[in-house]
Amino acid sequence: MTITALPITAHPAVEGGLQLEVTDVSPQTESIVSITLADPSGARLPPYVPGSHLVVQYGSGVNAYSLTGSGNGPSEYNISVLRVEDGAGGSVAMHQLDVGDRVYVSRPRSAFAPASTATHHLLIAAGIGITPVLSHARAAADRGTTSSLIYVYRPGAGAHVEEARDLLGDGLTECSDRNSFHAVLTEQLMTQSLGTHLYVCGPVAFMDAVLDQARELGWPPARLHSEAFGAAELDDGEPFTVNLVRSGLKLDVPAGVSLLETLEKAGKTIPNMCRKGICGECVLPVLRGTPQHRDLYLTDQEKAENTTMMCCVSRSEDPELELDL
Repeated sequence: MTITALPITAHPAVEGGLQLEVTDVSPQTESIVSITLADPSGARLPPYVPGSHLVVQYGSGVNAYSLTGSGNGPSEYNISVLRVEDGAGGSVAMHQLDVGDRVYVSRPRSAFAPASTATHHLLIAAGIGITPVLSHARAAADRGTTSSLIYVYRPGAGAHVEEARDLLGDGLTECSDRNSFHAVLTEQLMTQSLGTHLYVCGPVAFMDAVLDQARELGWPPARLHSEAFGAAELDDGEPFTVNLVRSGLKLDVPAGVSLLETLEKAGKTIPNMCRKGICGECVLPVLRGTPQHRDLYLTDQEKAENTTMMCCVSRSEDPELELDL
């Protein structure tokens, strides 16, 4: 089944990217499939920073998937996709790909890079969160730096388990229940050497629990890194007005309606992808007012500066917000 192939127009999120061919499709679990993509001509692909992701177009939609390789001189890109039946349809389409299909992809993007000054990398993953974390582990092995991994997954539902075992050996700790994970996490957070950086990927609640415990045990924010694979449910928020300075428009944003939706209804084309405050595609410049930041993309410092906002989930603390749009 060909999901995307020329002459279908590339989505804005993958413009300037690549058209790659599916060269292998392998099941990891009943719900996770690994997909290998390569240049049809056999050319080398652009290298990438460990923890990077690709935006992949399926039909007219797009979604982001983490790369599992080290990023060093790749001849192919490998991603793993969890099938989500009640999602937007992207994972289902990806699971229907066959060898020989061609897809549009962006060039690799990084929002979860390893710290170059780290003396050790403590990697923590839950479920499909293993994908960018595995990339970190591969890159650390290539560079000759050390890493260890705590991997939480339900029995029979772990992806890349054998690869992680081969790659990390005794540095891998596998957990299948909350109590064992909590004990392992506490012990490892309390015994890491100076200079260790922590990287966590998984559901939002899982990551919050890990990061909160690390902070309580004295880990500085600069040594904590995370990437989310799901957005928390948000309340409807308060209504506000947005003033688009360059357009000369003033729009009302009702409760329960996102700023992105309001802008789209007014005829504005805003680059976007996840619509969950994760990918960073829909960033807009703020001229006046205080955004109510509800995204998972901007850093705490960027949120405090209040000069940008993610319009898919964020709202306004003030009755009116002024944007450079």
